[in-house]
Amino acid sequence: MLAKHFDVPYVSSGELLRGLATSDTETGRKIAGYLNRGDLVPDDLVVTSVRDALADAVPLRGYILDGFPRTVAQAQRAESLLAPDAVIHLVVPDEVARARLGRRADSGRTDDAEQAVIDRRLRHFHDEIGPILRHYRDRGVLTTIDADQLPEAVHEAILQALANKGQEAEHGDVRNR
Repeated sequence: MLAKHFDVPYVSSGELLRGLATSDTETGRKIAGYLNRGDLVPDDLVVTSVRDALADAVPLRGYILDGFPRTVAQAQRAESLLAPDAVIHLVVPDEVARARLGRRADSGRTDDAEQAVIDRRLRHFHDEIGPILRHYRDRGVLTTIDADQLPEAVHEAILQALANKGQEAEHGDVRNR
């Protein structure tokens, strides 16, 4: 919805990695192994894949990047190319995340079908999220949004937060959120 609103490309790191995992390449087979176990793909594979996917989007008016970076190491390696103007952290309780992942599994996302894989992913997420949030909070680009609501309401909350952040920046009063 944001990409359409701003008329910019949308790149989902998850979709990108799943697409690469189906390719008959050495990189694709490596990525597939990690995804099938529910493990995080190593930083160098993720950063290279995202960098390549964004090569065409960077010279444009921007892009919406979903699910990247997931670690401070990824953020630091990518910042020369991907220094974000805004980082939106969408917060939902684990039960809601599990339910949403279950619905994705019902619609064909086989990597979301096993509860053990989902639980492992959530543990990885919780282990990694604190440092990455601090990283972006320290840079003044982080906004946190309650995403346990209808998609349209989340979209509106993001647009409002971005508008507020823009006004604060214009007035030299950037506050961490």
